[in-house]
Amino acid sequence: MALLGNPFVANVPRQMSNEELTQALRVDIAGELEAIIGYEAHAMATNDARVQKVLRHIADEEKQHVGELQQLLYLLNPNEEDQTKKGAQAVQQQQQQNFQPPMQ
Repeated sequence: MALLGNPFVANVPRQMSNEELTQALRVDIAGELEAIIGYEAHAMATNDARVQKVLRHIADEEKQHVGELQQLLYLLNPNEEDQTKKGAQAVQQQQQQNFQPPMQ
């Protein structure tokens, strides 16, 4: 949600530590994801092809921003990348098993 009342709300009065910057990047990623959800929802809520095209284009740009921010997060915190890869591998493994529960 935009905080339009205070133009200085995102200003940080000092240099952030890597840990704080990591958290800030996570917040930035969440903001981009929220924007994507909004643009795509608005595109789905109209039959105007012109509006849909522009909103979907903007949503795609936001998805690129997510990728850029995610890469910065990985640079600052390599463990974050390792954990993300483990999660992706877990889903790939489940997919190979057609998402069937393990036999007991």
